[in-house]
Amino acid sequence: MDLLWFLSALSVFTLQERAGTGAMTLKSVLLRQLRPGGGASACSPAQHSRRRRSWVWNQFFVLEEFTGNDPLYVGKLHSDVDKGDGQVRYVLTGEGAASIFSIDESTGDIHATRRLDREQQAYYTLRAQARNRDTNRLVEPESQFIIKVQDVNDNEPKFLDGPYTARVAERSPVGTSVVTVVATDADDPTYGNSARLMYSILQGQPYFSVEPKTGVVRTALPDLDREVRDSHLLVVQAKDMIGQIGGLSGSTSVTVILTDVNDNPPHFPRRSYQFSVRESELVSTVVAKIRAVDPDEGPNAELDYRILDGDGLGTFSITTDSHTQEGLITLHKNLDFETKSSYMLRVEASNLYVDARFLSSGPFSDVATVRLLVQNVDEPPVFHSSVSWMMVSEAAAVGTEVGSVLARDPDATNSPIRYSIDRQSNLERYFHIDSGTGVITTAQPLDRETVAVHNITVVATERLDPSLTGKAVVLISVTDVNDNPPSLAIDYDTFVCENSEPGQIVQTLSAVDRDEPEEGQHFLFSLSEAGQNLSFTLRDNKDNTASILTRPGGFLQRDQLLHLLPVVISDSSRPPLSSTNTLSITVCTCDAAGEPRSCRQGAPLLLLVSLQSAVTAAVLTCILTLLGVVVVTAAIRRRRRDPLTVVAERCVQENIVCYDDEGGGEEDTEAFDMLALRHLNTTGQSHQTQARTLTSTSEPTSEGNWLFLPFIRERLQQADLDSAAPPFDSLQTYAFEGSGSSAASLSSLNSLDSFNSQECQQNYDLLKEWGPRFRKLADLYGHREGGGRPCSPQITPVEWRQGPVLIQTPVDNQE
Repeated sequence: MDLLWFLSALSVFTLQERAGTGAMTLKSVLLRQLRPGGGASACSPAQHSRRRRSWVWNQFFVLEEFTGNDPLYVGKLHSDVDKGDGQVRYVLTGEGAASIFSIDESTGDIHATRRLDREQQAYYTLRAQARNRDTNRLVEPESQFIIKVQDVNDNEPKFLDGPYTARVAERSPVGTSVVTVVATDADDPTYGNSARLMYSILQGQPYFSVEPKTGVVRTALPDLDREVRDSHLLVVQAKDMIGQIGGLSGSTSVTVILTDVNDNPPHFPRRSYQFSVRESELVSTVVAKIRAVDPDEGPNAELDYRILDGDGLGTFSITTDSHTQEGLITLHKNLDFETKSSYMLRVEASNLYVDARFLSSGPFSDVATVRLLVQNVDEPPVFHSSVSWMMVSEAAAVGTEVGSVLARDPDATNSPIRYSIDRQSNLERYFHIDSGTGVITTAQPLDRETVAVHNITVVATERLDPSLTGKAVVLISVTDVNDNPPSLAIDYDTFVCENSEPGQIVQTLSAVDRDEPEEGQHFLFSLSEAGQNLSFTLRDNKDNTASILTRPGGFLQRDQLLHLLPVVISDSSRPPLSSTNTLSITVCTCDAAGEPRSCRQGAPLLLLVSLQSAVTAAVLTCILTLLGVVVVTAAIRRRRRDPLTVVAERCVQENIVCYDDEGGGEEDTEAFDMLALRHLNTTGQSHQTQARTLTSTSEPTSEGNWLFLPFIRERLQQADLDSAAPPFDSLQTYAFEGSGSSAASLSSLNSLDSFNSQECQQNYDLLKEWGPRFRKLADLYGHREGGGRPCSPQITPVEWRQGPVLIQTPVDNQE
């Protein structure tokens, strides 16, 4: 099958330079269709003949950034059909037509009306048409052409990624690459040298250099030292036109940070250090800190401390603080100034990580001497043993010696020691300790079954300085004696069937004993001789158990419902102890398998026992309730009569001793020793001054406290020195009346020393100001003819007496 090949018509443009004008002529030639064999097609001339056509225009290039006032001439369109008679009209379409480019319809001249920028658009594609002016028909086929914007050097290089930050290790060799800087130029790289760049360093020499063509920044000097200067600021320039004069340039900054390498060994600022340590410091306490200096940073500055030698090698240890890189000297053993007062250590500091490149410069370590001076402190007493074990029999009599403890003052003063037992560890006061010798004795009877081991704390106090105390734990084990008889392990609920066979085991018994003999428990079981039972027998199994067996004869509920079997249990101690335990056995009707079916006939007796127990419990509950109501009522009534006891009820472990008995007046010293309270007031005061004193003493003001201070001090001293005082704090109340009446006697017999008439004329109106009780006396003494007052009125001498003053003093009684 023949294949036809069709070749599209191609326009071959031949540019021919016209002389003088520089215009280019475009000629269009139609290629004839060819067969694959190379022969021409036999087409008629009417079908395949075309007219020759030709476009003529100037070279279409335009410079960018043209800033002239007139439009810029670009080129000229011309067609061979145009005879110059004005019948051809030229039309321009495409990118920028009419907005950027304009065309003269008659001549075909093209102008640029605006400034062009190649960096925004490098070329424009347009179409040219030649039309008949009258008919507006195309006289030439439409042709496409391009106006290319020609580049000028109007853009400087720019570093789009700048400014730069780079890192390079210190001590790097010369030529080590640091960073590559890249500048871009928006000009046309294919036209001229506008976009050909050259790099150079404006700032940063002589430490760094840059390759002119590639922009690679490299080190230019060896041994860059971070410890001297840790960063450098470089300014790199890029210039177009290959760096020639007149080219445009741009610059950027490059910050080069030198990273650290371990090129510096650690060293101590001082060759020796001295510290003071109290001998009372606890083990594991940091007593000193030293630090070696390393100019490096990060892991290169991490240090390791160790003690090389010295007399404190076993007493102290050293570790490294990971945050501060300090050497922490820690106490490893207790110190004693009296034994050793100073220690010497040789401490080495070295780097954890060492760079082998710098080992040749020397060892990466340093050594210093540390001296530790022990300071003497007043230490508390020390027991020979912090924990002591003692044993005492529970049968020991009160006052039996259990053991003794011994403490000493480790200081050179060797202060005497006073021993005591911490009251919190000996609340029941089972034991007593001699304050001088430390001998512990029993203070109460002991019971191993109640408390088997007593844990008490003994306190040793220096007599010269009671604030210094030491403590020791004393464990007192109470040994056992045979003081508890054995008994049944549980309350057995035992039954026997009516059809039981002889020798059948009804119940197996076991026993318990609160005592614990060293050889172990060995119990003996037997039946009481007084309660021999013809229906049951007991067999001792010799393994601390016993079996209850039936005798021949059988059992009937109607004959006997309940059997009480007295069992005697004895222990194996010397002497042995025994107890009699009653075992209740109920007779029941059972099935063939021996399971009880009915014990109802025994129910009335059990019910009776239960009812009796319930009634007894109810009666006891009622009695206790009534007794409680009576006690509460009596307490409430007593509280109403005596409100002072409310204070005592609020505190469980405090005693408030209240004295509210006034006795027989100032002269009554039976209840109280009033000698210490007499002669406290001055006798040379006037009646008005005494009245003011009376008024002021009725209220607890600070001006009258001087009357009570000696009395209170004496009472407090007596309470503190009283060894028989209770161990709890108490609030003691004293009724203090003072030394007689502050207003003196109101009797006329004692008011005047003589019967002088002038002395008898006294003013008793002051009594009216003292209240209604004294107004009567004022009337008796004040109303006489002439206003005088008798010297010897017929009235019983009365001495006014101040009411009792309650003084409460808290007393802290210590054991």
